[in-house]
Amino acid sequence: MRALPFLVVAALLVSGAALVAKALYIPVKAEVAQVLLERAFERGVASGAPVKPWSWADTAPVARVSVPRLGASEIVLSGGSGEAMAFGPTALLDDAARGITVLAAHRDTHFEFVADVEAGDLVRFERIDGGAVTYRITHLETVRWDEFAYPTHADNGILALTTCWPFGTHTPGPLRRVAWAEEVDLRV
Repeated sequence: MRALPFLVVAALLVSGAALVAKALYIPVKAEVAQVLLERAFERGVASGAPVKPWSWADTAPVARVSVPRLGASEIVLSGGSGEAMAFGPTALLDDAARGITVLAAHRDTHFEFVADVEAGDLVRFERIDGGAVTYRITHLETVRWDEFAYPTHADNGILALTTCWPFGTHTPGPLRRVAWAEEVDLRV
């Protein structure tokens, strides 16, 4: 008879611990992934070639994008798969020869800062090959995902930061927020 209350308390403690562990799994996994991505990015910069953050990864860090005014900095991953986007922004297009870079990320994680980007903000883009470009946000627009377009060539480099819209919701929809930026020469 005395064992029953003890067993109930023990069962409740074990159940509570299991629920806490389950709730912490995703945030802990995300934090560990960011550490591994940062290390892979640094190894990639040292070698000049992409390095997978873990052996089974289907992506690798290829750049870092940052907005100094906002204190935002994210490792950019190769490929545009949904799996890669779970860990960071992805390079949908990064063609230095044509002067066009298009990045995409989720609005509620890695591109949450796009909600606060303003025309005039500087954006730094550092590739693992050592190349670095600074852009200035020129304008923001909201477009349907199937109407998003970029030029085939840009004399002055352009960057597009794309994410779902509206911000502050998890509801899927057809709209995307695009922060357009043009390359600037800060040596002048």
